[in-house]
Amino acid sequence: MCGRYSLISELAFLQAEIDFEFYEEISPRYNISPGQDILAVGYNNGRRVGSYLRWGLVPFWAKDEKVGFKLINARMESIDEKPSFRQAFQSRRCLIVSDGYYEWKKTEGGKRPFRFVMKDRKPFAFAGLYEVWKKGDGTQPLATCTIITTNANDITKDIHDRMPVILKKEDYNQWLNPKIDDYKQLKQLLVPYDTEAMIKYEVSTLVNSSKKDGEILTAPLNSK
Repeated sequence: MCGRYSLISELAFLQAEIDFEFYEEISPRYNISPGQDILAVGYNNGRRVGSYLRWGLVPFWAKDEKVGFKLINARMESIDEKPSFRQAFQSRRCLIVSDGYYEWKKTEGGKRPFRFVMKDRKPFAFAGLYEVWKKGDGTQPLATCTIITTNANDITKDIHDRMPVILKKEDYNQWLNPKIDDYKQLKQLLVPYDTEAMIKYEVSTLVNSSKKDGEILTAPLNSK
């Protein structure tokens, strides 16, 4: 699964790498958690445009928004079958911007957190889905999203058997284009990322608490 990640890069750097428009403020976030508003990129009249979506997808047919806490991830194997994700997969796809994510390794001494980043430390994009849920009281609709997961690659599998889908830059447009609705074609993009492009390192257990934030969370555990 993917349940925690970071986004600490400056906006200009993010836009240079992912090429999207965004006109709101952004500040470094070292411990992004489910239920928070996160930066996602979608298509708007053929342009990539960023916006904030709540992490935890609430299907349009849901009766209660609390279901979103159970839908922070979507497994790629069943994404075209599950009622919660099927329609969003067909036409409401997005990029979720990140520059590192955390996963925990189970040991006899407890869970040890690791951070996964690109070797070049550049930001990247998770494959995501989004929905707009209209509240019964007529107030502002709620825009939510989920991160798609796939099988672990070689650098991940000794920590966890799943990993978030990290899209290749050349696949961004295909993933975002709502006119593309061929499930088989789209699922070919949802594969484990290139192991050789990534590194991982252990970090402090401070990251275990979603209330913690700050640069110390991304520092290697044994750094001086």
